[in-house]
Amino acid sequence: METILELKNVSKSFGPVQVIKDVSLKVHPGKVQALLGENGAGKSTIIKMMAGVYQPDSGEIIVDGQPVRFPNTKEAEKYGIATIYQELNLVPSMSVAENIMLGRTPATGGLVNFPELKRQAQEALDVIGLKVGLNDVVGDLGIAKQQLVEIAKALSMNARLLILDEPTAALTSKEIDQLFRVIDHLKTQGVGMVFISHHLEEIARIADSVSVLRDGQFIAEVPATTPEREFVKLMVGREIDEQYPRVKGDIGEPVLEVHNISHAQHFENISFQVHAGEILGIAGLVGAGRTEVIRAIAGADSYDSGRIVVHGHLLPKGNIAAAIKRGIGLVPEDRKNQGLILDAPVSDNIGLATLHSSGKWGLADRGGQRRRAKGVAEKLKLRMASIDQPVRDLSGGNQQKAVFGRWVMAQSQVLLLDEPTRGVDVGAKVEIYNIINQVTAQGGAVVMVSSDLPEVLGMSDRVLVMSGGKIAGELPPTASQDDVMSLAVANVPDNVATAPTPNLRTLEI
Repeated sequence: METILELKNVSKSFGPVQVIKDVSLKVHPGKVQALLGENGAGKSTIIKMMAGVYQPDSGEIIVDGQPVRFPNTKEAEKYGIATIYQELNLVPSMSVAENIMLGRTPATGGLVNFPELKRQAQEALDVIGLKVGLNDVVGDLGIAKQQLVEIAKALSMNARLLILDEPTAALTSKEIDQLFRVIDHLKTQGVGMVFISHHLEEIARIADSVSVLRDGQFIAEVPATTPEREFVKLMVGREIDEQYPRVKGDIGEPVLEVHNISHAQHFENISFQVHAGEILGIAGLVGAGRTEVIRAIAGADSYDSGRIVVHGHLLPKGNIAAAIKRGIGLVPEDRKNQGLILDAPVSDNIGLATLHSSGKWGLADRGGQRRRAKGVAEKLKLRMASIDQPVRDLSGGNQQKAVFGRWVMAQSQVLLLDEPTRGVDVGAKVEIYNIINQVTAQGGAVVMVSSDLPEVLGMSDRVLVMSGGKIAGELPPTASQDDVMSLAVANVPDNVATAPTPNLRTLEI
């Protein structure tokens, strides 16, 4: 079979750590090659070698049967290789047309040739059937349309090989269907693709074959129709018997009490209690006010009225330090922008919540913080080169565990989780669930917001459903996904055409 690109026995090390060991794989025209592996398995390093970001230490990159070297991304682009990363590479303040032609702006006499720029941009949009205005500001588009603008940008460079890194992570079910229709069309045009996803249910729908990595090594290439259970076994090297391993214990007294809190723009009269040893799930459509509620509890945002009580003590509004002092920890939805200092070492990120409380006479206990952070990292099985490694260099799942580690080190008794396993592989998910179980087993309380309904039903003791900024109802964990969605749409006006679409990738309703 004809091959666009082949990696032949490539290896890559960063300092003393070898992250890719003798890996080989092929990408064929009109085929989607899925790349699976746990966080830290080496997927990102592989695609960055294909894209010219990294160069292999040994082995070969072969394009159209000839060995090549990509010293940079521009050289890879000359061979028709384009990469769309999970963090999109667009300029939000610029137009759709300008973003598509970014870096390749046509000019006449030293001036931008706008008619030609728009002509070429429109051609790229037509290929994927995206109907947006060329003058629309990219920052005003939804994430799904931004994703498609990135694909149009890649195709405007005559891309023959498209690398898609977690393209569905932030998309709704409807948006995923749109993206997959575009991918199906590109396959008919002979475009080869590499597709990375943690959502195993997507593989059979979109991929032709699957390469599995584990600990930087090639494990197997199998058909995309392989059962999900076999994918998991190949990825983690063992069977995972239970996807949602909730360990239920005794439920104690109320730890967190929320009394009629309201915010004019986001939520109204929110009241609930969470008890010691309990996980309270919060479900609802995107935009229902779930994130805003738990940010208010954590002190990250204020609110207009109502009160929050923790362990019998009234919590001041909009005061993060007071919330931390009362044992509240927040794992935010966007770990990279809100949960981590990416260029700081793992030790500093884990120690952020205890930096002040562990110090003496206004001085930080740097040595003690580092020692304690190392112990927490080992306890959470955080994969890293060392505790001094920049957290930016960790995989997504290990970055998430570093955020959890901060609150484990702070001995937080109320854990607020917003999409705790988004962008995390199946093995790391189970490890995170076990961390949550440890918190409740020690008498802590957990509030978990999740758009993944099987997750919120599988791990919660009770589920609140929010709709239109209000609590629409409470359900037991034995409720069905249909039950949740019936409540989730309760306060959404029928005449609101732009009402947010739920993240339903696993709903099947």
